[in-house]
Amino acid sequence: MGKKRARWVWPVGIAAAGLGSLATLMLRGCWHRRMGWPIRYDDEFSYQVCTDCGIKRLYDDGAFRAYGPYGYDVEKLIARQRVAYQKHIERVEAEKSAKKARSARNAS
Repeated sequence: MGKKRARWVWPVGIAAAGLGSLATLMLRGCWHRRMGWPIRYDDEFSYQVCTDCGIKRLYDDGAFRAYGPYGYDVEKLIARQRVAYQKHIERVEAEKSAKKARSARNAS
């Protein structure tokens, strides 16, 4: 005959998991589920604002979706996006020049 388990172990486990979930919810803060309509910042950028906490996120009008990190300062979000785009362009150009150099080496 095997060991008999205590009846209180299973309910305590469920309660601990529930308390862990509650603690995560309390520490997490706003979930940004209620975002307002997109607002046009300039000809290039739009953003959305969380109606609960006021945090902002860039919005892509063509894809109809928000993207990038959240932040309270739109100018910082746009500056970060421009830097990321510039790095992307530089990476693509470096890959193109490396590909040309490899094809020139293989041709000779």
